[in-house]
Amino acid sequence: MVSGKIASPELWSQGELKLEWAARHMPVVLKVAEKHGKALEGVRVGAVLHVTKETGILVRSLYRMGAEVWLAGSNPLSTQDDVAAALYKEGINVCAWRGQNKDEYFGCIRWVAEAEPDIVMDDGGDLHVLIHDEKTYLADRIVGGTEETTTGVYRLYALENAEKLRYPVIAVNNALTKHLFDNRYGTGQSTVDGILRATNVLLSGKTVVVAGYGWVGRGIAIRMRGMGARVIVTEVNPIRALEAVMDGFYVTSMEKAAELGDIFVTATGNYHVIRVEHIMKMKDGAILANSGHFNVEIDVEGLEQVSTSKRVIRKYNVEYTLPNGKRVYLLAEGRLVNLVAAEGHPSEVMDMSFANQALAVLYLYKNRGKLQPKVYNQPKELDEEVAREKLSSMGIEIDELTKEQINYLSSWK
Repeated sequence: MVSGKIASPELWSQGELKLEWAARHMPVVLKVAEKHGKALEGVRVGAVLHVTKETGILVRSLYRMGAEVWLAGSNPLSTQDDVAAALYKEGINVCAWRGQNKDEYFGCIRWVAEAEPDIVMDDGGDLHVLIHDEKTYLADRIVGGTEETTTGVYRLYALENAEKLRYPVIAVNNALTKHLFDNRYGTGQSTVDGILRATNVLLSGKTVVVAGYGWVGRGIAIRMRGMGARVIVTEVNPIRALEAVMDGFYVTSMEKAAELGDIFVTATGNYHVIRVEHIMKMKDGAILANSGHFNVEIDVEGLEQVSTSKRVIRKYNVEYTLPNGKRVYLLAEGRLVNLVAAEGHPSEVMDMSFANQALAVLYLYKNRGKLQPKVYNQPKELDEEVAREKLSSMGIEIDELTKEQINYLSSWK
């Protein structure tokens, strides 16, 4: 019997069409599943991921490799209900629906943990943290885990540094074929998409402030500049700030940028990057959006407390009136604008990220009992395998080193 809870089983046919579309653009994930056959027969995988059509191709591939999959959403507003219905109909256990409250959201994550998975996959770290905080008895039976995003990797490093990490975890986010492409090109495009769907404003000529110049931030900055916006970058890391300057962006503090921006996008993975003191300085009509994993980068609670009124202008677009009479517009409740107001990353880029996830699960199972409880980067050979398969699917050929070249590079003389 399939277990879980979804919005509506009747949505499955539309979800199946979405999965069919995504599959056409995710050949590497499909190749991994085809190559490894039933390598995960009898393995129970617990996953907390954004339940999108791209995630659907990943979990369906794991399922077809023999795994029993238990899936919950990693954001209360990012689930595509029709995709959840299609996966549920196929035999995948799903507990996810769009518009969950806090208790429902963590209830579904707890449901995944209580299924007693052998391998856990996470996006943001909520499943890993819940197991280490509430369900410690499960840790000894877990072969290992994976982590999809920067925020979750930070939390796992904190667990490791505190000597509390109980099983090995592969930081899939750190794979070059993940963060160099997914974080940059995927988030860059999907963030623009989410802002446009929620506002339909003209980006050309606007001043866009991007908080953070990691791979996500630089992807957003590049795409915004490509749309004709003037881009300001704020940073706390001097190396990244210097890089932004060298890339041609104006870099300043958020205190100064607050008075200049028309649109603000946070992409730091940190807490209260945009605070009430910044919001009070903003122009009348400023737009606030977040592309970091959690809804803590913008001080939404502080905005709620200080505002004199609010109203819904468009779907995922709420107008707040400030005590000084100015109005600001918060998109997607301060949650991931690209997944709440849009559909998330394009399938083509998630193909690499989720191929890495599938290979990481296979690696953990193959090496069960051999790895220490620490955070590991994706093995280089798996990372390069994904890159080669992606190039091949695009019809692109590259050179190989000759024996003479290999000898030349390995000689100290």
